[in-house]
Amino acid sequence: MLSKSSAYAIRAVLYLSLYSNEERKCSPKEIADIINIPAPFLAKILQVLAKNRLISSTKGRNGGFYLTEKNRLNSLISIVDCIDGLDKFQECLLGLPICSNVYPCPIHHAISPIRKKLIEELTFKTIDDLTQEIKDGNTYISL
Repeated sequence: MLSKSSAYAIRAVLYLSLYSNEERKCSPKEIADIINIPAPFLAKILQVLAKNRLISSTKGRNGGFYLTEKNRLNSLISIVDCIDGLDKFQECLLGLPICSNVYPCPIHHAISPIRKKLIEELTFKTIDDLTQEIKDGNTYISL
């Protein structure tokens, strides 16, 4: 249900959460190399996130991308919304133009609770929450 762009954005923001701060900034190439994402594509994603103030950046010789304490409190849904919008969560997985509880596609009732749970997780989990899961060794963003 997440596009590649949104997935890359979340992984990159989590990398920034782990390894950046106002004194240590990261370049798109550094992030891309570590989490195995195409650097030019990632650079565009990071620019969009910075423009929408979901991450921070500075230009110049010691510039790069980083997260402030405020950035770390953003929800995952804010990242997805910034990159792709939220319409994707309403689209029929089978591609039907109308799919609802009234006019369900064949898999609507199976997907609906999963979609609802995903939206809840993305809404209530912050960058800090997922960063802590990585630090605890329960999850990872690269191999």
